[in-house]
Amino acid sequence: MPLPTSSTLRTAQGDDGVLTLTLHRPDVLNSFNREMAQALQAALAHAAADPLVRAVVLTGAGRGFCAGQDLAEALPDGDGPMPDIAEFVRGSYNPIVRAIRALEKPVLCAVNGIAAGAGANLAFGCDLTIAAEEATFVESFAKLGLIPDTGGTFYVPRLVGWQRATGMFFLADKIPAATAKQWGLIWDVVPGATLHETVHALAARLAQQATRGFGLTKRAMAASAHNTLDAQLEVEAQCMAEAGRTADYEEGVRAFLEKRPPVYRGA
Repeated sequence: MPLPTSSTLRTAQGDDGVLTLTLHRPDVLNSFNREMAQALQAALAHAAADPLVRAVVLTGAGRGFCAGQDLAEALPDGDGPMPDIAEFVRGSYNPIVRAIRALEKPVLCAVNGIAAGAGANLAFGCDLTIAAEEATFVESFAKLGLIPDTGGTFYVPRLVGWQRATGMFFLADKIPAATAKQWGLIWDVVPGATLHETVHALAARLAQQATRGFGLTKRAMAASAHNTLDAQLEVEAQCMAEAGRTADYEEGVRAFLEKRPPVYRGA
């Protein structure tokens, strides 16, 4: 599958196995329209299909990460009825969330500025999220009389607990990056000047490790959301069996016995 191109999403695939996806509507803080949502969906499908992609970085252009839905696209046409908001959710955001969680490769998020609404929940749904010190997160839906989407009602209560999640959803206050880290919403906070270098270095590090093992770990973690302990133990056994049949597992064992660094191929 060729790497998709779009004026709303910049893509860069390096020789180090890292695919960088940059939301590119900086004049509106990278808020989503249908074109950008479809471009991101296509890029994630490319990442899943291309064996040369072993880690993905998602970030935003300009001074913001993503301000959520572009409300200009959610207004009625003239005197017509209001658009069906569920159409945006089902057509734009749900496929992106499912693609990130189903992608059996690491997905890192570099939050370079404001992450609001769907943008905040998109960041919370990635595997490892690192924010610039000046970045902020806000569940802005209450200001419009809406409910959190893009997986927010799933991820946020699990990450921060019921009370904090309710406060974030009802009050719609900005959460500084440092607080987001303290609450467990994101992995780390770094100076803005070093954000992209830091995240790319981490992605490149992960891209040189056992990709299938990461993918199976994501699969097992996803199953834990609804499994009993006994069911989850069986998922672990099944995923361990699959991991044990990979070339990377064999390489890891041989490297350990030969006292040398492993050279993983992601297979």
